[in-house]
Amino acid sequence: MFEAVLLTVITAATPLLIAAIGELVVERSGVLNLGVEGMMIMGAVVGFAVANQTGSGTLGVVAAIIAGMAMSALFGFLVLVLVTNQVASGLSLTILGLGLSGMIGEAFIGVPGLRLPELYIPVLSEIPFIGPVFFQQDAVVYLGFALVFAVSYVLFKTRAGLVLRAVGDNHTSAHALGYSVVRVRFLAILFGGACAGLAGAYMSLAYTPQWVENMTAGRGWIALALVVFASWLPFRVVAGAYLFGAVTVLTFHAQAQGLGIPSQFLSSLPYLATIAVLVLISANRRLTLVNTPACLGKPFVPDR
Repeated sequence: MFEAVLLTVITAATPLLIAAIGELVVERSGVLNLGVEGMMIMGAVVGFAVANQTGSGTLGVVAAIIAGMAMSALFGFLVLVLVTNQVASGLSLTILGLGLSGMIGEAFIGVPGLRLPELYIPVLSEIPFIGPVFFQQDAVVYLGFALVFAVSYVLFKTRAGLVLRAVGDNHTSAHALGYSVVRVRFLAILFGGACAGLAGAYMSLAYTPQWVENMTAGRGWIALALVVFASWLPFRVVAGAYLFGAVTVLTFHAQAQGLGIPSQFLSSLPYLATIAVLVLISANRRLTLVNTPACLGKPFVPDR
């Protein structure tokens, strides 16, 4: 029983982890992209459609990543080239993604899905309890952890990470030093879009291998909250993702046990937990400001 709960927590946390780590990089560059939900849902529908038509989960994942990057490229063009409002552009991206995914996915409602295969690691996979939980997951689960380590290393151990953080903290000084603020931010936005698309693909090819309209169900917004929860630090994103994943799974188990609690209230618990965490963090001004990119959400126009 406990093993089954852990397995469902991992599958519930993985899309949150991947989407949040991508948004963390975007915000570290000084850009606030509220379109994570829209990019995720587009990744979910495109990944499912391509996997269904080709019979390949790998091609579905690749297509989902490309879809997320295409959506993020549109956002990047709007906020970096046309210098539109980042909040309004991000919200528009989410609305566009939700509507477009509904149109694309209409033909795939009720169609059997293709589940990503689990990786089997000899010997380790056969260890009781530990094997099924840690060594029999699909490739995207391991990729999520690899992304956390890679992002942490690049951000804090490489020159590229230093430049990215410099752009997010003071884009004027970074520009004066000769760095292309627009290029750095555009690449960060593309990375965030790729992660959101991958998270969406995991939703429709692993978490629930089928297409259901609006199947991301607000997870993009939770991913945004996770970045703040983690104080813009990659390894804290892991803790936050698994915390919210556990809350989501526990609501399902509570409903299955028939505890007499209204199902609507249980379904709202992950979002109530998100609000509660954000309120607690906001109450501590020092914690809020310690790692917040100073130029987050501020437009950059070099000729002004």
